[in-house]
Amino acid sequence: MEKVINSYEALFIVNCENGEEAVKATVNKFTGLVAENGTIETVNEWGKRRLAYPIDDIPEGYYVVVNFKSEADFPAELERIFNIDESIMRSMVVKIDPKKVAAKAAKEAEVAVKEEATAEAEPAADAE
Repeated sequence: MEKVINSYEALFIVNCENGEEAVKATVNKFTGLVAENGTIETVNEWGKRRLAYPIDDIPEGYYVVVNFKSEADFPAELERIFNIDESIMRSMVVKIDPKKVAAKAAKEAEVAVKEEATAEAEPAADAE
C-alpha cells in the first residue's frame, strides 16, 4: 500500500529563560527530528516574543514555525515528544489543506511572473 504524504505546520514556543544556547539546541533538536521523519519546507524563527499571558510565570518565549511534509502518523508522535520536553512551553501541529497549498503556490508564481515582467519593462523605459 502506498504511504500518504501530507503537509503540516508545527508551531512551538521554547522557554528562553535557560539561555540562548539552550533555545538553539532545542530548536535544532526538533527541526532535526522533523527532518529525519519528513521533508522540511521552511523554518521560520520568529524569535523572542512576549506571550499573551504568562505560562508558569514566564512572560516571554521563543517562537518557531516549521512547515514540513511527512507520513500521516508522524505528527501525533511529534506532539507527544513536544509534550514530554520541558523546554517546550506550548506547541501545535496542524495539517495544511492541499488545495490551499496549491493555491498559494499558484499565487506566488503569478506574482513572480508579474515582477519579472515589470523588471524587464523598466530598463526599456530608462533607455529612452
